Amino acid sequence: MTERPGDDQILLDVRGLKKHFPIKRGWFSRTVGYVKAVDGVSFFVREGETLGLVGESGCGKTTTGRVVLRAMAPTEGEIWFNDRDQGRVNIPEVDASSLKRLRRNMQMIFQDPYSSLNPRMTLLEIVGEPLLVHGVAKGSELKDRVAELLKVVGLRTEYLNRYPHAFSGGQRQRIGIARALALNPQLIVCDEPVSALDVSIQAQILNLLQDLQQQFRLTYLFVAHDLSVVEHISDRIAVMYVGKLVESAPTKQLYTTPRHPYTEALLSAVPRPDPRRRTEPIVLQGEVADPANPPSGCYFHPRCRYAIDRCASESPELREIAPDHFVSCHRAEELTLQGVVAPTQAMAG
Repeated sequence: MTERPGDDQILLDVRGLKKHFPIKRGWFSRTVGYVKAVDGVSFFVREGETLGLVGESGCGKTTTGRVVLRAMAPTEGEIWFNDRDQGRVNIPEVDASSLKRLRRNMQMIFQDPYSSLNPRMTLLEIVGEPLLVHGVAKGSELKDRVAELLKVVGLRTEYLNRYPHAFSGGQRQRIGIARALALNPQLIVCDEPVSALDVSIQAQILNLLQDLQQQFRLTYLFVAHDLSVVEHISDRIAVMYVGKLVESAPTKQLYTTPRHPYTEALLSAVPRPDPRRRTEPIVLQGEVADPANPPSGCYFHPRCRYAIDRCASESPELREIAPDHFVSCHRAEELTLQGVVAPTQAMAG
């Protein structure tokens, strides 16, 4: 999938991204195979929007986010980013000096608000560290900037000299968000930022992220496995299965008219808005494919109830079947799959 002509609002354009981890055995640690954590993923994110990246645990979505930021080096592929300072750059090709400048405009919010904060550092040191590393502020200017960031995320400025142990999980995640905002980035990769929080706190953090997006014109790559959370915050959703992207579409379109059988199965487990409409979730047979030894053809075909002979022998290409709706399935055009009924439709019925 390539960048479409005339779409100049694309901030991040990922093409054919792969990340393979070697399997080593024996006395001499010889490479005997590879775990294909990310295996040819392509997607784009427009400036100011949120792309939700979903899938089962181990499907490669977190690895994708880390490779995009080059916290891990990709095995193969291109990651084009429209940096406000350096212009359009391919992240895997930039040198160390350019990468440091690039990271001012690309930040990450981590999943665990407990392990992602240094317990020996105060809030002033934690949130102010990016400003010091990049030479943006120091002294009283640094303190004022950190105090301002704490206010933005809903924390009191009196907390500047406190340590992380004094805060709840939701407050710690707000600290992590403040740290990510310190350098006024263009892109933030949110790695399951609410999965470790209570449900009531999840809603607060999601609303905060949406408010910050409007205030600072942020772009999010939102990694999650909870489909209801992704629906709430995402403009578009991309679905991954065993290292591959199987479907990508605007949120409402994906939820109401999925075109890939795996997406249909995921959506069948989403609670319905109307208790009178009860449907049985689709139970997938067999086990998730092994990324170290994936099946031939479509990786999903051993578990797919719509599979035909072609699915077992030929790997489907990701193609656009409707505006902004991409799918990787041989039978996408002929299948009619069940989505989630919108609340207004459910009430009307």
